[in-house]
Amino acid sequence: MAETVPPAAPLAPSRRRSWWGWGTDDKALSDGECVALGALVPGAADTPLPVPDVRSVDLPKTRITPPPSLAHLMSDTPPARASHTYGKAYRDVVRALRGELGAAPDQVAFPRSEQDVVDVLDWAEGADVVVVPYGAGSSVVGGVEYRGERRRAAVSLDLAGLDRVLDIDTASRAARIEAGVLGPDLEAQLRPHGLTLRHFPQSFEFSTLGGWLATRAGGHYATLLTHIDDLTESLRVVTPVGVNESLRVPGSGAGPSPDRLFLGSEGTLGVITEAWMRLQDRPRHKASASVLFDDFKAAADAVRAIAQSGLHPANCRLLDPGEAALSGVAGGGRSVLVLGVESAHFPVADRLAELVALAQDHGGSPAGTTRPPAGDSADDSAAGAWRSAFLRMPYLRDGLARMSVISETFETACTWDRADALYEAVHRDLGAVVREVTGAQGMINCRFTHVYPDGPAPYFTVIAPARRGSEVAMWDEIKSAAMDVLGAHGATVTHHHAVGRDHRPGYDRQRPEPFARALRAAKNALDPAGILNPGVLFDGERG
Repeated sequence: MAETVPPAAPLAPSRRRSWWGWGTDDKALSDGECVALGALVPGAADTPLPVPDVRSVDLPKTRITPPPSLAHLMSDTPPARASHTYGKAYRDVVRALRGELGAAPDQVAFPRSEQDVVDVLDWAEGADVVVVPYGAGSSVVGGVEYRGERRRAAVSLDLAGLDRVLDIDTASRAARIEAGVLGPDLEAQLRPHGLTLRHFPQSFEFSTLGGWLATRAGGHYATLLTHIDDLTESLRVVTPVGVNESLRVPGSGAGPSPDRLFLGSEGTLGVITEAWMRLQDRPRHKASASVLFDDFKAAADAVRAIAQSGLHPANCRLLDPGEAALSGVAGGGRSVLVLGVESAHFPVADRLAELVALAQDHGGSPAGTTRPPAGDSADDSAAGAWRSAFLRMPYLRDGLARMSVISETFETACTWDRADALYEAVHRDLGAVVREVTGAQGMINCRFTHVYPDGPAPYFTVIAPARRGSEVAMWDEIKSAAMDVLGAHGATVTHHHAVGRDHRPGYDRQRPEPFARALRAAKNALDPAGILNPGVLFDGERG
């Protein structure tokens, strides 16, 4: 049966989003905290870059005036345009801090309905205006920045107004949800029904369902339903040539999937406005444990055994010695495996014990285990410390950026037979590039964020001092070298951050040419004027 769900309450006004960096203003590091953080990185600047006043930033003059029928949806104020210029990658933060906003959209559109989206696209196509779909701006790959060589006038299409859970099918355990809803608001609307989407990326608080779908986002959970793809039942997408709505069924063998065409399309084929998503009962039983290893390779072997065991832990994060020390969960050169299990229906203590035993078989030493009574939730100390550091890390990245310290992350996935060689090559080959570019040793850490029976998803962090004024150029060199290392070792250019514009060179090498031709044909068929997010997935203003 289906039921209508009331809209969520609006966010508190005090939680003002940062226009230049991650999250909310109240959680950003102070100048003093930035200086203290920078002191931990030899070669960092002595003083932080100032944060510009968004009301006085230098923006290019807007080149378009919307028609009267759309004027109520549009804004060209400096705060609106500045906050929609970039995503939240390191290079985005640095350029925003420097007031380099030449790529600012001419207008920002705030549709409140799907018909508004249709109307904006119809006008934009006729006026030859670029439209860049915008969820919550948490892209770290240049996914929302228009860099077109023709520099047509551009509109950022902010979908935050489409933020409701419209229907819940309790019998099928699914919901019809508008694409602009933020993660916390989505869960708040599902919670009274005892249901959850169970998709929690690190950007959960500041990202939307539509953004997850458009980028094939990965969530927090390490096994089974790791990507948003697995939770998608059907999509509704507005394209310049019409609305595409797929049949809502649990599975189908009727030709290539229409949903798969738009999942990961990053706003260049159409604008996702709604989706039917598969839900789950909210978990009541949870437990977690952490296991210490003296040898990272032994720890990786333990993770492989766990991934192939069929026990399917909800969390299976392996932190190498550098990452464990950076997160404050272990020192002394030890690696840490953080395990978590949960269930909506059954106690989980025995399953956790089996997972810990597997880790012990490979030389691990349990550091802590929490077995709460049924219905309770708890973490062992290492798991709790890691989670706190995990959620705080984007704010620390911004603080490092203000101190002219490069703090870059890149994630990938490879098969188990290549994992050891990839880990060593990143430290060796990329480490050499970091030393050459920055003149410093720098730091390269790794954690496994997701694990599959046939391979892990390693997530690397690079921290090194940069020359003030050259941060972006130095970041670009390191980013390019990282993609080269991944490609040389048969690893994907991205596991869950999407392609955007920053990963384009690696994606072009990874993508088979026949598929590239088919994708370009789809682009030209669905968006013949080439107005939708030019530059992601394809070269040029058209596919």
